[in-house]
Amino acid sequence: MTADTVVAAKVEVQIEKIAERQRQITAKVQIAQPVEQIWKVLTDYESLADFLPNLAKSRLIEHPNGGIRLEQVGSQRLLNFNFSARVVLDLEEYFPKEINFRMVEGDFKGFSGSWCLEPYSLGEYVGTNLCYTIQVWPKLTMPVGIIENRLSKDLRLNLLAIHQRVEELASKEAYL
Repeated sequence: MTADTVVAAKVEVQIEKIAERQRQITAKVQIAQPVEQIWKVLTDYESLADFLPNLAKSRLIEHPNGGIRLEQVGSQRLLNFNFSARVVLDLEEYFPKEINFRMVEGDFKGFSGSWCLEPYSLGEYVGTNLCYTIQVWPKLTMPVGIIENRLSKDLRLNLLAIHQRVEELASKEAYL
């Protein structure tokens, strides 16, 4: 698998209006690697900012009940000004099928979602259908149209970046 294959990877994005100012955005991609490889990349939480575009920070922080709590800061230029949003997410992992998350603190009124991993086989090839769904409810000070537009682009870029990361790690492992 080459970088060209990753570029050619088709990411489907759907936007649903849940309520006046709430959106659900879903992005899907097929990755020709087993579920375990994708899971490894998704759950390496502290490394996510190294390869996901527009993610400035991703770090595990203490959870009062011993669960998984992650602080993330997204940052980018929007209409000539820097836009930054911080969220603290509680995550629940259900290996090897899904990772659910919900915001417990942050710059949105509501932010939650999930990663779903579904294995598929095509002859002798094994792969994974990766699906990322978020429900976002921006604060009144954030224009919902701009947020919706930006997030749908980001989800596409993020899935392509994950696809690329998974392929890079798989090819490194092949040479070990």
